Amino acid sequence: MKKGHPKGLYLLFVTEMWERFSYYGMRALFMLYMVQALLFDKEFASQVYGSYTGLVYLTPLIGGYIADRYWGNRRSIITGALVMAVGQFLLFSSACWYQDVALAKWLMFVGLGLLVLGNGFFKPNISTMVGHLYTPDDSRKDAAFTIFYMGVNLGSMIAPLVCGLVGNTGRPEDFKWGFLASSIGMLLAAVIFQCLKNRYVVDPEGRPIGMAPRREPAPVVAAPTKSLSPRTLVMVGSTLLLTLLFSVNWSGEGGVWAGADWIGSLIYATAIVIPVVILTDRSLTRQEKTHIGVIYIIAFFVIFFWAAYEQAGASLTFFADEQTDRHVFGWEMPASYFQSFNPVMIVTLAPLFASLWSFLGRHGWEPSSPRKQSVGLLLLALGYLFIAMGVKDVAPGTKVSMVWLTGLYLIHTMGELCLAPIGLSLVYKLSPARFSSLLMGVWYLSTSAANKFAGVLSGFYPEAGVQKSFLGYSVNNLYDFFLIFVFLSGASAVVLFLFSGKLQKMMGDIR
Repeated sequence: MKKGHPKGLYLLFVTEMWERFSYYGMRALFMLYMVQALLFDKEFASQVYGSYTGLVYLTPLIGGYIADRYWGNRRSIITGALVMAVGQFLLFSSACWYQDVALAKWLMFVGLGLLVLGNGFFKPNISTMVGHLYTPDDSRKDAAFTIFYMGVNLGSMIAPLVCGLVGNTGRPEDFKWGFLASSIGMLLAAVIFQCLKNRYVVDPEGRPIGMAPRREPAPVVAAPTKSLSPRTLVMVGSTLLLTLLFSVNWSGEGGVWAGADWIGSLIYATAIVIPVVILTDRSLTRQEKTHIGVIYIIAFFVIFFWAAYEQAGASLTFFADEQTDRHVFGWEMPASYFQSFNPVMIVTLAPLFASLWSFLGRHGWEPSSPRKQSVGLLLLALGYLFIAMGVKDVAPGTKVSMVWLTGLYLIHTMGELCLAPIGLSLVYKLSPARFSSLLMGVWYLSTSAANKFAGVLSGFYPEAGVQKSFLGYSVNNLYDFFLIFVFLSGASAVVLFLFSGKLQKMMGDIR
């Protein structure tokens, strides 16, 4: 066995760390910036947040396709990083002129668009390069992905601390410094990767990896141009039709398209059409279709998990800022610092959970993958029940101990460790080899839909003088609001647990 790891792994580690620094640094401030500097109401800010984070997980489908067919991983990563750096700089510019709301909004939305576009090129390409640093039978590969994942958590841990320190000061004019720090972090990722990629991002034989695919020379007599296949036309047409249907204002007030959420409709339509297109492929065997069906069912329940979990960047940020006593020995901790709690807990608890599954497996007690995920959903519900008890009968405007929010993040982190890595492993195990990338894209599509749904749910956060209701359930206070997530997560956990036996039979010997 070879000892140590290729230096290319640590280059990818640092590149991904700075990209995550950029993303989570901006996310820690974004909702507060819209509400406190641009003076958006919480419902509109939540819609913007949901649309942005939803699109972040949608565009990698396009970026991965372009990289595979035309650009290669390297060019896609550099392009994506530079585009995101510009996007973050436009957010900085928006915050510089926040008092001119019209200009600040224009700069913000263009910046968000560039962040979404750049992420589509960056996200699907950097992680795929890790495996190519090793031979197929190299036993160090699993450890390499673990090291790489630590880069993700390191970046997401330090980002809210740094960007929150300079941007979340309680003064609207200081948000710009947090966005500037995010822009610098993204630029560092691009520069470091560009300068060192040719030297270190190579396979075991020293050949560069992530290059653009070779294109065969064109034949002397060009073949006739092939028109789009009927299958492609049906896919595009179905997506557009569903987008239109989801955008219809069925009440009829103000017109058919009044108040249409086109981005949300597109995300939901894509999350329906793409899985159907894959499942109807004629090359699939019956067993392969059954396994893909399991992936889809699990992905559906994952939507409810991430929709509740991703409140960390939305409604829970409001709660941390407005109704949490953040004083520690006389120092008031910025609200954005709470978003560092989860990655710290992930790094601390991940080895313990790995040991737990190994211990249960040795004694024949390890639960099936679907049951582990149902436990993850149940823990999510318990986290919201915990914080709901903390705010019950508390007068509006009264700040509660940070113990309640910290406890929620701790319980949610345990839930994440039961669900997220298990789900990724299932997709890898159940996917037919020729559809593995597409099905991983479907998994991220469910995350895209979940993030958009998270923004919708965050819009029900109670505001003084505003009447809100969720499916007929009146949301009058924080206790009512948190009970929404207790119900959604708890009901999903029960249903998934009841069907876990059936799902395990569909999976066969795969666990």
